[in-house]
Amino acid sequence: MAESMFLWHGVDREGKHVHGEMQAFTSAAVKQTLQRQRIRATRINRKLSLPVWLQRNAKVSGADVTRLTRQLATLLQSGVPLLQAFDIMGRGLRSPVLKNLVQDIRNHIEGGQALHQALQRHAVFDTLFCNLVAAGEMAGMLDTLLDRIAHHREKAEALRSALRSALIYPAAVLTIAVIVMTLLLSFVVPAFENIFTSFNAELPALTRFVIGLSSGWQRHGWTALFFFSTVIWGLQQWIRRSKSLQWRLHGWVLHLPIAGPLVRQAATARWTRTLATLFAAGITLTDALDAVKGVTGNLHYQGATESMHTQLMRGRSLAQALEDTNGLFSPMVVQMCAIGEESGALDRMLEKTAEHYEREVGATVAKLSTLMEPFIMVVLGLLIGGLVVALYLPIFQLGQVV
Repeated sequence: MAESMFLWHGVDREGKHVHGEMQAFTSAAVKQTLQRQRIRATRINRKLSLPVWLQRNAKVSGADVTRLTRQLATLLQSGVPLLQAFDIMGRGLRSPVLKNLVQDIRNHIEGGQALHQALQRHAVFDTLFCNLVAAGEMAGMLDTLLDRIAHHREKAEALRSALRSALIYPAAVLTIAVIVMTLLLSFVVPAFENIFTSFNAELPALTRFVIGLSSGWQRHGWTALFFFSTVIWGLQQWIRRSKSLQWRLHGWVLHLPIAGPLVRQAATARWTRTLATLFAAGITLTDALDAVKGVTGNLHYQGATESMHTQLMRGRSLAQALEDTNGLFSPMVVQMCAIGEESGALDRMLEKTAEHYEREVGATVAKLSTLMEPFIMVVLGLLIGGLVVALYLPIFQLGQVV
């Protein structure tokens, strides 16, 4: 039998009315636990949980985790005890999923587990998060480490938002263009084709091409769509399973004319920000490099980080190891790390570097957005305008003949 969540109300030894939640197998077990805490239970009810299908589909987003981390850091810095902080957080949440998450963590802490052990039970808290919390608990600096984690996650989400904004606008416009083109080929072009048949005249080549495209779409459009969707899905599965193909693809992206510099800036910002957070938490540089290798999402940066880890184990400095990464990290990163190592302020230098590249990403995204607007307008003009010209060209020629 699995444990359930119970809501209880009672009176403590001072006569005050208290209430709370507890995870147990039966209500009798809850009553016994409260008696050991010198609380007389007046009412115990089983808490109604979410339906199974809703529990499976409900997800805790990264933004939710960041908000919870910031709230917990603020409460601890204000002197609120850990269990009371979780009680306050739970009362302020409206989402049942987040309430259950916070309550489960609280119950396991109350049961004797450390915070990082309670967090490890939930997949939404990654290994990096739990390791930093463990370091904070060991050093007696949990509030400081949680504040750094929250700051790190807020910067990472801002970076993802900037990159996402560079793609949303062109993707939305091109999607609308495809929908408009599909409607024109499916309904408008056939109507014009019926009109053209009454002309008994040879149609221009552009018009014949558009009519042929419309006929092909009506006959084989869904088949072609299914075929291309299957091909794309197959390519995704192939890329996901083939490390060598991923390596080539990630290298190709880094050398693209416009996207390449943006990917490099974003990868450098993530790498330096995460390394700064780990090193500032008291984690050794070699262990920090081992934890930071996967944060960029690019296999070339991951391989370079593993190589740096090996070189540091052999006694080289971080700046020297950065120089041997085939240009993945700019000379500025190398210089900032060298200064940080010499002055004993490597975490601050890495954080300054991360801030610089985060600003670079924002500036690059703004430039791309400005450049993409006229390019998209030209593409839309060629597609939609060309289609309209093809449909009206026979009418114009007929008017000239008359």
